[in-house]
Amino acid sequence: MINDLIALVLMVTLSTYAVFSHRLLFAAVALGLSSCILAIIFFDLDAPFAGGFELSIGAGLISLLFIMAISLTERKQP
Repeated sequence: MINDLIALVLMVTLSTYAVFSHRLLFAAVALGLSSCILAIIFFDLDAPFAGGFELSIGAGLISLLFIMAISLTERKQP
């Protein structure tokens, strides 16, 4: 029970940080970590296929695409 509560609080904290962060790279990493915690919750709920899918697609592929897109865009000089 306490592990589920810790995972929930950590996931909500990371998701909130990803939404309100001013640095895009940190937001993408926080989103990937939040997705990893969601995969752990799926594994705890005895849903290994959903957990594996979330870990590979949600945390891996989508986070990688976000990080690549952020690194390939040019920054405007103020």
